[in-house]
Amino acid sequence: MSLDAGGWLFLIALAVVIALFIGLYNRLVRLRQGARAAWSDIDAQLKRRADLVGNLVETVKGSAAHEERTLMDVTRARAAAGIAREPGARAEAENGLTQALRSLFAVAEAYPDLKANQSFIGLQAELSQLEIDTLAARRYYNAVVRDLNAAIESFPSNLMAGLGGFRAMTFFELQDAADRTPPRVSFDR
Repeated sequence: MSLDAGGWLFLIALAVVIALFIGLYNRLVRLRQGARAAWSDIDAQLKRRADLVGNLVETVKGSAAHEERTLMDVTRARAAAGIAREPGARAEAENGLTQALRSLFAVAEAYPDLKANQSFIGLQAELSQLEIDTLAARRYYNAVVRDLNAAIESFPSNLMAGLGGFRAMTFFELQDAADRTPPRVSFDR
């Protein structure tokens, strides 16, 4: 059986369409995996933050034991942040933790012994760097999610996205403008 020119053109066109769909599918998979990896990076940073907050609470307890309400608020916010898994819920829980940390740092301002405590100073510096790292991880995650969502919504990759079951992902967004800045961690006046 031999093919004429029209048969060969059909086979070539079919091969091009198949290659296009394979390429689109693989691109969507790479973007989805990139978004998952970026979320994992945020999750790791936020876990480090939660661990550090626990150490901060213990350090403050020694110098400001009668500030129980503030310490409990930080502990509750830390627990809520640890439970949340989805980006939207996690952002909301992290907002609460940031607010609680602001209260904790305000309490620390009133205790000169605590401000001079080397352990507290070290934790403060570590938290400051961690906030910078977390912000970078959030930016990267949102950039990857933006690319994935754009690919899912753009033609012709939206056809493959629908067939492959790809869904848009949620950005890691902070609702309160005050939460867009890291908590104040400098105690110098």
